Amino acid sequence: MRFMIIVRATKDTEGGVLPKEEILAAMTTYHEELVKAGVLLDANGLQPSSLGFRVRWHAGQQTLVDGPFAETKELIAGYTVIQVKSRAEAREWAKRFPAPFGEGRDGEIEVRQVYEVDELGPSESLERFREIAISTRG
Repeated sequence: MRFMIIVRATKDTEGGVLPKEEILAAMTTYHEELVKAGVLLDANGLQPSSLGFRVRWHAGQQTLVDGPFAETKELIAGYTVIQVKSRAEAREWAKRFPAPFGEGRDGEIEVRQVYEVDELGPSESLERFREIAISTRG
């Protein structure tokens, strides 16, 4: 089972404020523990939405919209992807996640389970997708 731990953005992260050393140290220690447990798949911080863009589809038309985006509470500042044996194990790891913006500061993470290809049912397209996934793993 794979889970994505999503760190919600704040005005600071959207303003390009980089984490302080104490936050980086706590995050590094946490991710080292994930590596030692053999559950870490990926982890990264994201640059502010002002440097990003969105692609929207409406009524058959595609539109590119440059950032920044107004609703900070809907934006992501970073993520960690883990592979664990159960939802309970994912919850335990999430509870150990350091306060993303430092002790005493508001912050929020959201944890979502990732769909596995096998959970989506039989499909010719999914078989093709599975082959792509296998070939990109080396």
